[in-house]
Amino acid sequence: MNSSAPVIEEIRRRSIPLRTAADLGALVEAAGDARYVLLGEASHGTSEFYRYRAELTRRLVEEKGFRMIAVEGDWPSCFTVNRYVKWAPGAPETAEAALQDFNRWPTWMWANREMIGLIDWLRRFNEGREPQDRAGFYGIDVYSLWESMDEILRYLDRKGPKGLLQTAKQAFACFEPYWRQGQSYGISSALYGEGCEEEVVQSLTQLRSARHMEEGDSEEAGLHAEVNALVTLNAERYYRTMITDDAESWNVRDRHMVEALSRIVDFYGPSAKAIIWEHNTHIGDARATDMAAEGMVNVGQLLREREPEGRVYAVGFGTYAGTVIAARAGAKSPR
Repeated sequence: MNSSAPVIEEIRRRSIPLRTAADLGALVEAAGDARYVLLGEASHGTSEFYRYRAELTRRLVEEKGFRMIAVEGDWPSCFTVNRYVKWAPGAPETAEAALQDFNRWPTWMWANREMIGLIDWLRRFNEGREPQDRAGFYGIDVYSLWESMDEILRYLDRKGPKGLLQTAKQAFACFEPYWRQGQSYGISSALYGEGCEEEVVQSLTQLRSARHMEEGDSEEAGLHAEVNALVTLNAERYYRTMITDDAESWNVRDRHMVEALSRIVDFYGPSAKAIIWEHNTHIGDARATDMAAEGMVNVGQLLREREPEGRVYAVGFGTYAGTVIAARAGAKSPR
């Protein structure tokens, strides 16, 4: 007798075939009351995963009042997309132009046809809506150390005070010898004790004390500066630990994503609801996997630990068949 037969029969009885986007209705209803809906994927860049997540996102925004999409992408480049979908003055005029800031490997992870369709839809959805009712698009990953430092300096150059701008410039100059290469900085700081942690902490502490500059900013410039400061702090930690401790660098990264997400949710208010696009390894619960034995946590676990039951809903995407497009020579990645 096949011992797996009862399990297979139960799966057949309970499962809902997913053949077209119309079959997603049950997921929309099940996820609609959560505050955080986590949409995973088994592989970055798989078109079908993007298309189904985009359709779920559209329906959750339209039917269930979600107003934030947070993705496993860099804050500065995603914020350019956010400005585009929210009709911000001076924003790029087309979706293709809005995606040009994704210029580090892997560019295709977000600069792809499926994302063009989604962000153009978000822009149409937002047209004519009050600013507080527009849906935004944000990146919550940690890799953009130099890009985020650039954005902080631009913000201080516009907002002042000039003394704080000069302090930040002096602090960030510590990173100049590493030619905007996270691995080079990591080796120097972890193995030779030549890091920039002290400079970063001092500068960003002063920036946080100057938060009064941001009041009344309708274009989210204050949030932009705040999260870029958070990225700078945590990216320095990430690159410093990635050389010597894989588990701890992973934890730095996922804790950062949750903290960045919290800043965005706070900006939107107590009733805000967020959709998060990440790999399955981030949106699942590390406590239920062998990650726990290695002392690793992830976004799904951290959110479930702090939120009441039912407020976090995860949908993972996978496949048992398919093909992979690969290159003979692999590109170097900071990930």
